[in-house]
Amino acid sequence: MLGGGEIEFMDLTALPSPGAPQETGQTFRANACLKAAYYGKHYNMYALADDSGLSVDALDGAPGVHSARWAEMQGTGSGDGVNNATLLKQLSDVRDDRRTARFTCVLALSDPRGRILLTAQDSVEGKLLREPRGANGFGYDPLFFVESLGKTTAELEPVEKHRISHRGKALRHLKTLMERVGNVFEVA
Repeated sequence: MLGGGEIEFMDLTALPSPGAPQETGQTFRANACLKAAYYGKHYNMYALADDSGLSVDALDGAPGVHSARWAEMQGTGSGDGVNNATLLKQLSDVRDDRRTARFTCVLALSDPRGRILLTAQDSVEGKLLREPRGANGFGYDPLFFVESLGKTTAELEPVEKHRISHRGKALRHLKTLMERVGNVFEVA
């Protein structure tokens, strides 16, 4: 989404791994900034990082920044399937109309010195089903029902998911910010 212009993008698989930074932030923004600054400094280049997760209203916003490690933190195991099973158990007594949730994504762009130049955030609203549906996507996608589409995010084709997803919307928002600011790469 950000490519096709003068800027060349690559992902971490194209670079030698420095290991992952500790995600010690209490917010998606804090963790995105930690990761962007870490990789920007390590590779001495501009770095774009994201932090994303699921916030469930009935759980006061949990799992939030702990989404990927939720089951592990609850002592029930690890991995997407166990995360989903753990969440379903925690919500078992919650009425259907109270199972509101949102996926949130925050992107952070760092310069080679680790200074954060831009951040962008977006989300997608939905409700959590009582059992998984769909085989696409990952994480909590099989439980996350988008009412306006009548499907879970795991039932959506990749193009359709990208159009409505928290990450897709945040990327489009970041692109708009970059165009508005001008060449952020000359600012650093």
